[in-house]
Amino acid sequence: MTFPPFRDVGVVLFDLDGTLIDSAPDLGAAADRMRLQRGLPPLPMQHYRPMAGAGARGMLSVAFGMTPEHAQFAELKEEFFGNYERCMTERTYAFDGVPALIEQLRRRGLRWGVVTNKSARFTEPLTRAMPLFASAAAIISGDTTPHAKPHPAPLFEAARRAGVAPGRCIYVGDDERDIVAGRAAGMGTVAATYGYLGTQADTTAWGAHAAIDNPLALLNLLDSA
Repeated sequence: MTFPPFRDVGVVLFDLDGTLIDSAPDLGAAADRMRLQRGLPPLPMQHYRPMAGAGARGMLSVAFGMTPEHAQFAELKEEFFGNYERCMTERTYAFDGVPALIEQLRRRGLRWGVVTNKSARFTEPLTRAMPLFASAAAIISGDTTPHAKPHPAPLFEAARRAGVAPGRCIYVGDDERDIVAGRAAGMGTVAATYGYLGTQADTTAWGAHAAIDNPLALLNLLDSA
């Protein structure tokens, strides 16, 4: 089957956590440290993983059953951020197939970039520490523009920095907000079903133009266009 949104692609944009990298071990460790400091037992990583895409909100929900409405949420969120800053490159790695995918995109003459809701406070040191990102044409954080996803503004900025019209970009992500943002920006969209995917996620309802169950499957979409 041919997917019209994947014709004449100039730039492939990706979400970060849960799409290119598995940062769940470091996110979970940052939250679990808070539990240990309060005399609580550690939780297995599989408890944290499904909520890793929700960042501090997800991690505090798992660790303490806490929502943003809780009186201490802001205080504990900053404590979590401090913990995460100290460990965010210790256990984080690219998903299997991602380095090979990036290499194949480069061989085809395609630019690539990142659009994440992670704030620059974390995105910049993390991507600097991983050689994978040295060839990225654009790295857009959640606070690079006045709006974060699902608003399309970060995707428009990534396309601008890469020097390609939004209509010649595709966006790959593991959360519904990624697909909403990509479609709003007029981009082809791909749901990464190998990512974190919250426990109730139904990727077929997201409205993505296509879905992939491993990173290298993206190449098949580009080849079929």
